[in-house]
Amino acid sequence: MCRELNREPAWVSAIKLALTRGRVDVESVIEEANLVEGRERTVEDILETMTDREMLIPADEPGEYFVGPVLRRAAPSPSAVDKISDSAVHRWESDGSGVHG
Repeated sequence: MCRELNREPAWVSAIKLALTRGRVDVESVIEEANLVEGRERTVEDILETMTDREMLIPADEPGEYFVGPVLRRAAPSPSAVDKISDSAVHRWESDGSGVHG
């Protein structure tokens, strides 16, 4: 459980960056999640896992990723993405149907 708690900020940051900037890489996740030095391998593992799950797709530039089909389908509406909190507390507006957009 502790290991997953340490990884969660990187997952959230990767998703946020992919949805708001359209791209994500190790450095941007580390900066967004405010991680300490030495977490690069953890973030690389997370981005690779997200790619395996089709949440991200690799870009032409090694180590850079774009939003994948799974994350795109699960994403909130564009107007909800515009309202993402800068404090890392993200709550999408939902009509309760589980479908956004």
